[in-house]
Amino acid sequence: MLCGRWRRCCRPPEEALVPVQVAAPLGLQPSPASPDGGARRPGLRALKKMGLTEDEDVLAMLRGSRFCKIRSRTWHKERLYRLQEDGLSVWFQRRVPHKPSKHIFLVQHIEAVREGHQSEGLRRFGGAFAPARCLTIAFKGRRKNLDLAAPTAEEAQRWVRGLDKLRARLDAMSQRERLDHWIHFYLHRADSNQDSKMSFKEIKSLLRMVNVDMNDMYAYRLFKECDHSNNERLEGAEIEEFLRRLLKRPELEEIFSRYSGEDRVLSAPELLEFLEDQGEDGATLAHAQQLIHTYELNETAKQHELMTLDGFMMYLLSPEGAALDAAHTCVFQDMHQPLSHYFISSSHNTYLTDSQIGGLSSTEAYVRAFAQGCRCVELDCWEGPGGEPVIYHGHTLTSKILFRDVVQAVRDHAFTSSPYPVILSLENHCGLEQQAIMARHLRTILGDTLVTAVLDAQNSEELPSPEQLKGRVLVKGKKLPAIHSEDSRILSDREEEEEEEEEEEEEAAEQRRKAKQIAPELSALAVYCWATRLRTLHPGPGLPQPFQVSSLSERKAKKFIREAGNSFVRHNTLHLTRVYPLGFRMNSANYNPQEMWNSGCQLVALNFQTPGYEMDLNAGRFLINGRCGYVLKPACLRQPDTTFDPECPGPPRTTLTVQVLTAQQLPKLNAEKPSSIVDPLVRVEIHGVPADCARKETSYVLNNGFNPRWDQTLQFQLRALSPENGVHSQTEAIQRQLKRSSSGDGSQNDSVAGSYGKALNPTRGPKSQKRLSEEPRDICGPQCTFCQEQQLLWSQFLGVKESKVSHIRWCLQFSAQDSGKNEAPQKPLMKIYYRGQFSPAAVCRVDSIPTMAKPSHQAHGFLQLWTLQNEPLASHTKTYSLKQSPVGLQSGFRRLSLAPG
Repeated sequence: MLCGRWRRCCRPPEEALVPVQVAAPLGLQPSPASPDGGARRPGLRALKKMGLTEDEDVLAMLRGSRFCKIRSRTWHKERLYRLQEDGLSVWFQRRVPHKPSKHIFLVQHIEAVREGHQSEGLRRFGGAFAPARCLTIAFKGRRKNLDLAAPTAEEAQRWVRGLDKLRARLDAMSQRERLDHWIHFYLHRADSNQDSKMSFKEIKSLLRMVNVDMNDMYAYRLFKECDHSNNERLEGAEIEEFLRRLLKRPELEEIFSRYSGEDRVLSAPELLEFLEDQGEDGATLAHAQQLIHTYELNETAKQHELMTLDGFMMYLLSPEGAALDAAHTCVFQDMHQPLSHYFISSSHNTYLTDSQIGGLSSTEAYVRAFAQGCRCVELDCWEGPGGEPVIYHGHTLTSKILFRDVVQAVRDHAFTSSPYPVILSLENHCGLEQQAIMARHLRTILGDTLVTAVLDAQNSEELPSPEQLKGRVLVKGKKLPAIHSEDSRILSDREEEEEEEEEEEEEAAEQRRKAKQIAPELSALAVYCWATRLRTLHPGPGLPQPFQVSSLSERKAKKFIREAGNSFVRHNTLHLTRVYPLGFRMNSANYNPQEMWNSGCQLVALNFQTPGYEMDLNAGRFLINGRCGYVLKPACLRQPDTTFDPECPGPPRTTLTVQVLTAQQLPKLNAEKPSSIVDPLVRVEIHGVPADCARKETSYVLNNGFNPRWDQTLQFQLRALSPENGVHSQTEAIQRQLKRSSSGDGSQNDSVAGSYGKALNPTRGPKSQKRLSEEPRDICGPQCTFCQEQQLLWSQFLGVKESKVSHIRWCLQFSAQDSGKNEAPQKPLMKIYYRGQFSPAAVCRVDSIPTMAKPSHQAHGFLQLWTLQNEPLASHTKTYSLKQSPVGLQSGFRRLSLAPG
C-alpha cells in the first residue's frame, strides 16, 4: 500500500478520485541522512511505521545483549542476541563464531515472554542466577523454550518489555500495514548492494523470493516498461509502478467491476448488494458504510462513502472477509447448558513431549496444552521417592515429574487462554498414603479454584454449566461408593482395553478389593466427575447418575458407534464420555476424532504433543467460540430422546458450493533453495458423519505461489448439515517433481497389471495381519487423488469391489537372513508399516536403514485392502532381492515398491 510520505511527495493536486490499478507498497527510496551524519539504515523504516524508533527498550534490543543460555545444570553458554532492523526477527550468535551466524527466530512465533524462574528449565537449572535477571521465551508449536539469564536485571526487563511491545504492535497491524511490511521486507533483502535501486538481476531475485517463476523475456519486458530513466535500474516511482503491475489482481477486478459498474467505485448500496450475494447474515447499509470507513485507503473516497478497488481488496483480505465469521472469534454460544452438552478440548498423556516409550515428561507440556485451549488434561500418578507422587507413563523409560509441580503449572496457566473450567483426569496408581498427599497438594495449591462440593445441592440430576464453573478446576477420579451401595461401577478410572464382561460375583469382589485402595481424601475431590467403567448402554434401575464419567479406548468407542449408535448418542446427552488412543500407539500417534464427535463424545483426548492431520481437525473444531475449549454440540446430540444415528444419517439434505478464486503470498516448500517455486492447489474437505466425509481439490497452478488463480467450483452433498460440520480447506504447495511423478495427467501405472494376489477371509487372515494393523503411519494422508487411482487398480486386480475399500495398508520387512550362507534364519532387521496410501511407483520413505544390511538380504512386501469397518479384504505378498541396491544406503531401499516386475 502507498505510505503517507509517498502520497505527500508524489500526489498531484488534481488527484483522480479512483486509481485504476491496485496500490502497491512504497519502493526503495534513497535513505536520507541521519542526524549524526551517517546514512539512515533502510530497514529501520519498519520500526518507524510501528512507532518504535525512539523507544529505549527497542533501541537497546537493536544494539544487542549478551545472555547466558541455560539448558541443564552444567550447560550454560553465552550468546549474543540482537533485534533485526525489520522489527520482526531476532538474530543470535555464539560467543566465538566460526562463521557469520544465520540463526534467527521470528517475533510472531513467540507465544509468551515470562519473567523470573517461570519455566521448568529455570526452576531446575537456573538457581545460580537471580530471578530478576532471568526470562523465558516460549514459542508456539513444538519449539523448545529459550531460557536466558541477562547480565543485569535492568537488561532483562528491557527485553521483556521490548518483546511485549513488538508482539502487541504486530497483533494490532492492519492488513494494509502487513502487506506493506511484507513487500518492504523482500525489497530490502533483494537489494543486494543496498543502494535503493533495483537491477534486473535483483528484480529476478525478488520474484523468486516471493514465489513467482516468471518467464525471463516477460519479466525483462515488464522491467523495461517501468525503467523510464532507461538506465537499467528501477528506483523510487519506477519500483512503485513495477509493484503495481506485479500486484494487479484481474480476478478480483472482475468481481469489483461486476458490482461497481463503469464509474469503478462501490457505493454503500452496491457494497451491500455484494454482501447479500455472499450470504452475509444481517448485512445492513450501516454495516456497508462501516466497512468503507474501515478499509478504504483513499480519504476523498472515504468522505463520499465510496470504496475503490484498493479498499475492496483490503476488505477481502481482512479477517472480516475470511470464511470464519468474525463474530465467532469471541464466545458467542450459550454457555449455561450442562457440561455434557459441549465438546471439550481434551489431551491424552498431557505430560509427554514425545513418544510414550522414552519421551520426556515436562510441566511445559501442560502449559502448551492450555495455550492451545485444552480444558481436560491427564495426570498419570505413580508412587514416587520421598513420599512425593510423580507423573510419568508407567513401566516405560519416560522421565518423571513431580505431581506437585504439575498442579502448580495448572494453577499458574490453566486460565490464561480461557476462563472456562479445567478437568484434571487422574489415572491413579498410588497407595493410600501418597493419594492423601495428592489430595493435600490439590487443596493447598489450587485453593478456592478447586471444586470440593456441589454448587447446587438441590439439583443433583444435572451437571453444572461452563458458566457456573468459570475459573474452577474439576477432578475426575475414583469415587468411594456410598455405604451399603450395590453399584460398584464407579471405581475404576484406569485406562485399559476392555475385555469380555466377567461374572458379576467376581467383579463385585474385585471392586471391594479396590475400594480399600482409594483414599477418602482423594475420593472427596471427585465431585462432578466420577470415573466409571461403561459396560452397557442400557441404563439400570433407579435414578440416572449424570456425574458418572466413562473412559473408553478408541476401539471400544467405535464398537458402540457401530453396534448401538443411537443409544450411544443418547447416553452422551446426559453423561460425559472420555475417549483415548489405544495403547499400541507407541509413537503417540492419534486417531480420527471426528468419529467420536459424531456420536456426541465430549472428551475426545488426543496426544497434543504429536502434530498432524488429527490435531489439525481438533484445532478446527475448537477454532470457534473464542477458542475457549468448549463448543456447543448440535441439537441432535443434546436431546435425550434424539433419534440421530451417525451411521444412518438419512438422505442428502443440501448442497454446499465452494468457489475457489485465488490466493497470494504462499510460503515456499524449500526455503533453502532460492530457485524453488511451488505449484499450489486448494483442497476442500468435509468432516462429519461418514456419509458426508468428502474431499475435492482444484487443479494445480504451475510455478506460482505469489498470486495463483483457480476460478473453480467444488460441490458437496451433505446429509447431517449443521453449523458444527467441519469444512476444512488447505492449500497444498506441491513441488514440481513430486507432482509430475504422480501422473498428474491422469495416466495410470501399467506395472500393476502383472501382479499376483489372492482373496482372504475377511474375518481370518495371516498371523502378520494383526501386527500390520497395529503400528500404521501415514504416507500422504487420507485418499489423495493419485492414491485413489491405485486403490481402484488393486481392487480390480484382486477381485474386490472398489466401493468397499477404505484404504490400503502395507508392510515392508527387511530380513537379516543371508541367503548366500547356510545359516539359520534370524529375526527381521526392521519392519516398516504404512497405513492409508500406497503407490506402486512411489518411493519407500524410510527414516533409517540398518547398517548391517547386505546385498544378499531380502525385503518382503505385504499389502492389504481394508474396509470402512477396518477389516481386511484381500492381500498381496512379494519378496525382493537387495542385490541391486547399494548396501546400507537409504537410496537403495527407497527404490523398492510392491509393484511386480
